[in-house]
Amino acid sequence: MKKNDALSPRPQEIELKLALPACDPAELEKKLARMPGLARRKPSHLQLHNTYYDTPEQTLRRKRVALRLRRVGSDAKPEWLQTLKMGGTGNSALSQRGEWETSVPGAQLALPALEATPWIDIDPDGDLFRKLAPCFVTSFDRTSWTVRKPGGSIVEVSLDVGQIVVEGKRIPICELELELLAGQPAALFGIAQQIARSIAVMPETRSKAERGYALAEGSLDRPLRAQPPTLHAKMVPAEAAQRVLQEMFCQFTANLNTLRHSNSPEVLHQARVGWRRFRSAYRLFKLLLDADTVPSWEPLKTLLTLVGELRDLDVARTETLPKFADAYMAGNVRREEKWQALNQALTQSADVQRKAICYALEVPSVGAALLGITQWLEELPRQKESGEARDALDMSFRRWARRRIARLHKQLKGALHDADTLEGQHQARILAKRTRYGIEALKPLLNRQRTKRWYRQATDLQTNIGMARDVVQANLLVVKVEADHELAEFLRGVAVGQDRSG
Repeated sequence: MKKNDALSPRPQEIELKLALPACDPAELEKKLARMPGLARRKPSHLQLHNTYYDTPEQTLRRKRVALRLRRVGSDAKPEWLQTLKMGGTGNSALSQRGEWETSVPGAQLALPALEATPWIDIDPDGDLFRKLAPCFVTSFDRTSWTVRKPGGSIVEVSLDVGQIVVEGKRIPICELELELLAGQPAALFGIAQQIARSIAVMPETRSKAERGYALAEGSLDRPLRAQPPTLHAKMVPAEAAQRVLQEMFCQFTANLNTLRHSNSPEVLHQARVGWRRFRSAYRLFKLLLDADTVPSWEPLKTLLTLVGELRDLDVARTETLPKFADAYMAGNVRREEKWQALNQALTQSADVQRKAICYALEVPSVGAALLGITQWLEELPRQKESGEARDALDMSFRRWARRRIARLHKQLKGALHDADTLEGQHQARILAKRTRYGIEALKPLLNRQRTKRWYRQATDLQTNIGMARDVVQANLLVVKVEADHELAEFLRGVAVGQDRSG
């Protein structure tokens, strides 16, 4: 969208980015045109070709700055726009960042167009500008509808279909951008939820620029691991909960998005870890939150079950079973053939399961649930606080955090007394994970020496119980894929031996 050439003192772009798992551009445009909020509104169509610039050292990327030159329209009659974007956290599909866009004469960056922007603080003498060079290109067709809501909110809904290109490599673009032109961000979510009733969506936390950089460096399919945010003792509890939960939810959804085009077991693993961290942190902060506003997770149940089942298959075929391959085969050709047949059967099962996850992501109710959680997290600091939240403020957030982790550790110690049964071990492992994730989330507020010891204990316990559980689970999967009876008996013996040893 073209902004006014007269730059406001603090221009801000507020937009909600949504990936479209079931991407059929022609069908999507038809469906969108029939939506209650978009029907009878004439869409606009633009061809957008964007070149992003940075230094060879990616100085702008490190400073969370994007500078692009956009050609609007065809080669024969182009219009050129130069845009500077700054800020943004990257942990939410709702991005809020500074944006300065103005017309320029032609297909070259113009330093004078940056004079009324924060560029002067980044590059006061112009040395940085002289080092800029093209990094990657995004080229797409944009179909846009302008929606005016009661109360004065105005939202531009844009369907972008095209590609990102860098040095001969390319990836598709198929997404929705909902930009707030006037009003409150809630209007974005209201329209997005209307769309999600019939079109599968996914919260997209990475901008086109971020994906362009990732494509250039070959990290597009790299799993996103935990990156706990920085907390401090004077934070409002709801703000701390938002930071922690958003980072964890981002880990979950970002890896789910990557899983749509990646077969990496680690991407799947990090998606599952992200959800488990999110769920544990929710329990940690639960008494501080307004329970009436928490969205339902029920529509995610099937997806989460599929993710767990695929993780069990990946662990069995890539981690657990390879440890016992030599002991079983022992140079016997017949046994080697049986082992290879087992690996093939488990790999085929994993492929089927991975496709099932992709199909689950194409169910509109799944995207609507993820969107609901995204909105809930955005609005956390503005929700009413519970009684315990007010108590936490009275005792200081640091003291509350330490008491909360101490309580978790006490529960874990109690569970260990009942860990002589499978159910007891399962409960102890869950509490070990919750303790570990809680310490990671609140680490800056905790007593360093004590929680270091508790963290090590929880991690060791989780690992030891998990290893025994993985052998049992692998044996169940071997039986499920109807592997050779002799092989199944061998693995059952291994599981029994490990259980007795444990």
